This record gives sequence, structure tokens and C-alpha cells, in this order.
Amino acid sequence: MPLPPVFADLTGFDLLLSVARLGSVGQAAAAHRVSQPAASARLRELERRLGLTLLHRGPRGSTLTGTGALVADWARTAVDAADALATGVAALRTTQESRLAVAASQTVAEYLLPPWLVALRVAHPGLSVTLRAANSSDVADAVLAGRVELGFVEGPDLPAGLHAEVVATDRLAVVVGPGHPWARRRRGVSAAELAATPLVSREAGSGTRRAFEQALGGHTTTPLLELSSTTAIKHAVAAGSGVAVLSSLAVTAELAAGTLVAVPSAVPLQRRLRAIWPAAGQLTGPARDLYAIARRHR
Repeated sequence: MPLPPVFADLTGFDLLLSVARLGSVGQAAAAHRVSQPAASARLRELERRLGLTLLHRGPRGSTLTGTGALVADWARTAVDAADALATGVAALRTTQESRLAVAASQTVAEYLLPPWLVALRVAHPGLSVTLRAANSSDVADAVLAGRVELGFVEGPDLPAGLHAEVVATDRLAVVVGPGHPWARRRRGVSAAELAATPLVSREAGSGTRRAFEQALGGHTTTPLLELSSTTAIKHAVAAGSGVAVLSSLAVTAELAAGTLVAVPSAVPLQRRLRAIWPAAGQLTGPARDLYAIARRHR
């Protein structure tokens, strides 16, 4: 049941209690850090809306009428409850803003988030961040379930109920070990060749895998090996296990060292990395700041 309008704002009742405690409208106004005319106007408005005379006003100050004393006695419980509510909400907000739970796909978690989090700590020195690295599908589930406030994904597909904004772009690279026949290839590998080649791949639900399959026109590839981490894939390919398609961010060091070789591709392998949060909500506090940092660094 909604409150009647006269009770929706307790400021007038709080002023009345201060007059009862301090003995004058002027002292009550000073305690509330408002001018005496503003306090008087607020109290007259309260009397008008209640249809009751609450104060005896005289040259030596104001005192409560019998009716005013009764109203003040009833109001004290409501004003104290409102103060307790405000204090509790402020404490919850402080606690919430001192912690941040984030989930990110492995590429974002390993290669992009670290400098973003360093920048976030500059703005929030006392912030405690919990980061969960998972595949894009699991990140989306964590955001929808409310286990984290903000997620970062690299996959092209998202379930209903999420809002997404692009924070960065990435290029997928076809890589092989230096002993693989494709290591000396100069002509770009076609979509048909890639589709026909069993790859060393991440598990189903991986954003990298889904982005690659989408680049092949939605073709679902059959992996030669299915591994749960990018590091494991890099080691397997470097050892000669086959071909992989990985984020260019993830293979920079290996390409420079020569333990992996990039193969030219005729397939466009660009993808967008996105921040996600519940469509029905909005980002606040550290989550909002982290999203802003990600956008600035793209």
C-alpha cells in the first residue's frame, strides 16, 4: 500500500521533532542547516497538509501544541526508522563499492584486463576485485545469474537478457608449429581448407571457437584436440600437433620467438570483444568505472 503524500517526505516531521527538542524554529533550522524562513515554511506546509495546528508561535519561541506533541511522538518512530534505513543503505553501498566481481573470457582475462585493473585500482585504492576467467558462454551465465556485476566476452553469441557494448577488437591468427607444412606457405588458406582441417581447439562454448566458426559461415568444426586453455593449445601446436586458430594477442610472444608461425588466411578473422551486464540494470560504481577504462584503452 503506497504512503499518503503527506507521509512520503519526513523532513517536516523531523523539523517538528527538533523544535520540540530545541525549543525554537530558529534553533531547529540551524540544526538542519536551513534558513529560519525555510524551516517555518516547511512546518506551516506540514500543518496545512495534516489539517492540524502543531505549534504555538510566540515572541519567545515556539512550543508544540498538545496535538503537535502527540504527532511528534508518533513521528519519532517513523523518523528513527528512516534514519536507520538510510544508514543501512549507505553501509551496503560502501560495502558493495569496496568489492567488484568480474568474469572474463580467457583472452580478455589474460591479455587485456591486467592493465585495466591497474588503472581501476588508481581510482579505487581500497577496492577488492574477484576475477573469474571462463569461456564466453560461462561468463554470460555468471552475469545473468548475478554472480558477477560485469562480464567481458569474445564470442559472437549472447543469450537474451544481456546488454553488450564493444570495448575492443581482436584478430584471430591461424598458427602452426615451425615444422608443419603450412609454416612455409605464402598463399592464404581458404575457408574450405580450414573447414576441412581438424584443429587443435578450445572447448565448445569458447568465444574464440565460436568466432572462428562464424567466420566460416557457421560451419561447426571437428577438433583434432579439444583443450581447455590457450596455453595448452599453444604448447600442443608448437610440438607439431596440428593447426590452431587463436587470438593474435595470445601468440605475440610465440611468433616473435619462432615457436609458432602465422599462416596467411583468406578468411576475415576480425572479432569484437564486448562488455556485458544485465539488460534490465545499469552499471554503477567500480563496475561502471572499469567499463569506462576498457573503452578508453581500446
